[in-house]
Amino acid sequence: MIKKLDNNLRGPSEHNVRDQIVEAAAEYFSRYGYEKTTVSDLAKSIGFSKAYIYKFFATKQAIGEVICSNTLSAILTAIDEAMVGSPTASERLRRMFKAVVETSSQLFFEDRKLYDIAASAAGEQWQSCTLYQEQIKQIILDIVHAGRESGEFERKTPIDETVNAIYLVMQPYCNPLLLQHNLHLAEHAPVILSNLILRSLSP
Repeated sequence: MIKKLDNNLRGPSEHNVRDQIVEAAAEYFSRYGYEKTTVSDLAKSIGFSKAYIYKFFATKQAIGEVICSNTLSAILTAIDEAMVGSPTASERLRRMFKAVVETSSQLFFEDRKLYDIAASAAGEQWQSCTLYQEQIKQIILDIVHAGRESGEFERKTPIDETVNAIYLVMQPYCNPLLLQHNLHLAEHAPVILSNLILRSLSP
């Protein structure tokens, strides 16, 4: 049963109300799907007026953005944790790629409520999705910089070209719309493709 929320909360409690709306929305989306749900449906299910929800979120997408952003932040956290203690840039890249695929597969496909939202975010290029892509590219850039400084990676190829090429190789396993078609490869692809990338980066 979807929890009814207290619409008498004001002032300092508004942040809590936002969090409660997001939590209730995630539960509702999991039952009926993100695309099929309207703000009116959501308001009725949690005991708010539509106007009251619009006080906190301008659109349904704004609610979805928060849910999506929280999920993508969890993936970035998993990447950071996986790379801790990596002795080389090469190992950091291997661990990063593996963490992206494993965490994305778990979050998007073991918990189907997140997939609908993630698919909309990726297909429509929501801000949360665009920011995530930029953050992944920044992680790749940091790894490439470190590898070039240590002598692990070649330095002739323009670094932006290198980063974009690595990202494109990873794209089928970062984007949920593409990952759904590659789940059968998810266990082995990070190892195989990381080896290919690292051979191409050798000086």
